[in-house]
Amino acid sequence: MRRWVKACADAIGATLFAALFLVFLVQIAARFAFNRPLPWTDEAAVVLYLWVILWACAFIVREHEHVAFDLVWNAAGARTRRAMRIVGHLMLGGLAAWALPGTWDYVRFMAREGTPVLGLPFMVVFLPFVALLGSIVVRSAWAVRQALRGKGLEDTALPS
Repeated sequence: MRRWVKACADAIGATLFAALFLVFLVQIAARFAFNRPLPWTDEAAVVLYLWVILWACAFIVREHEHVAFDLVWNAAGARTRRAMRIVGHLMLGGLAAWALPGTWDYVRFMAREGTPVLGLPFMVVFLPFVALLGSIVVRSAWAVRQALRGKGLEDTALPS
């Protein structure tokens, strides 16, 4: 089940990226080959870029693949790492959980407004941000659970 969910998330991310790439190619061809810029391609590229970034951050990129400043982490002992991981994820997940209801209300409110050219409801445009916040809450809860079990506390330095 977990592999199937990951494969679906990856497929959606790849599809979004492919759509962004195709829109970008259409934009270049229309502007430079035919000297007829298409306004919808600018808007579609911005919306797709937003979706690609937020979708990938929420569902594709794992925690250890994110850029991290880990000098203090690598210098700390196991108990300190456990405390840092628990406190850090409680703060991160807590802030995301606190922001989630207000964000959802705003995104729902923006459903009545549309983008200027394509007329996409802004709810559709900003929905992946709500998914990202939900993902942060779930991932943080999982990280706290793992830290309490003593997992995920390894040194992040590259092997020499």
